[in-house]
Amino acid sequence: MTDTAAPAQRARPIDRTAAATLAAEEYDRFTELARSLAPEDWHRQTDCADWDVRAMTGHVLGMMDYVSSVRQFLHTRRAGSKAAHGRPVIDGVNEVQVTERASLTVPQLLDALARTAPKAARARRRLPAPARRIPMRVEFNGIWERWTLGYLYDVILTRDTWMHRIDMCRATGRPLRVTPEHDGRIVADVVAEWARRHGRPFTLVLTGPAGGTFAATSAGQHLSADAIEFCRVVSGRGAANGLLGQPVPF
Repeated sequence: MTDTAAPAQRARPIDRTAAATLAAEEYDRFTELARSLAPEDWHRQTDCADWDVRAMTGHVLGMMDYVSSVRQFLHTRRAGSKAAHGRPVIDGVNEVQVTERASLTVPQLLDALARTAPKAARARRRLPAPARRIPMRVEFNGIWERWTLGYLYDVILTRDTWMHRIDMCRATGRPLRVTPEHDGRIVADVVAEWARRHGRPFTLVLTGPAGGTFAATSAGQHLSADAIEFCRVVSGRGAANGLLGQPVPF
């Protein structure tokens, strides 16, 4: 655990350089985990009710393809919009990604991850400034929010892959590789957004290698949790109460 106090509402944002480093490292870690799986692991149920490990990996690969080319991005958005049928578009996008990769064998899936991960990391890093400012309307927690493409590329896509790596470790019993420099930076950013979204005073002590002590003020609710479990809860996994009921997009 890192015990340095960090005022969450003043946490340093993840800039483009840091975002690129985190994205590339997370893709590498996810690919490494997938390669370590035994044949029986691929059909284990994950915390995402509709996905086993195989489907979840197809989704992550689909997201890599999604950002690797404009053509794939547009195709997935169009197909996802049609597949959504009144649900949030992201649900349709996820469904299309899994369905379109369901015919890949496990060796083909692993090969595609290895090929596509560096391409996706480069594409995200090279997204030009004008494109980064493109606005997006996204439905989150029943509310329409205004995001930017830069926020999606720099923050959300890394959180998504990271959380699915956690899901897969939980499903298969594989150890989760956690370091303060990588996972701790992702956790701190999640805490900062969680704090901005609820806007109330708190002290939060997160344990484990990715943890730390975060405080908006010395008053308010005092919370303590494992760092990974905190992120699972605010992502919508696990029981939540009080300020932990404030969700954060992943």
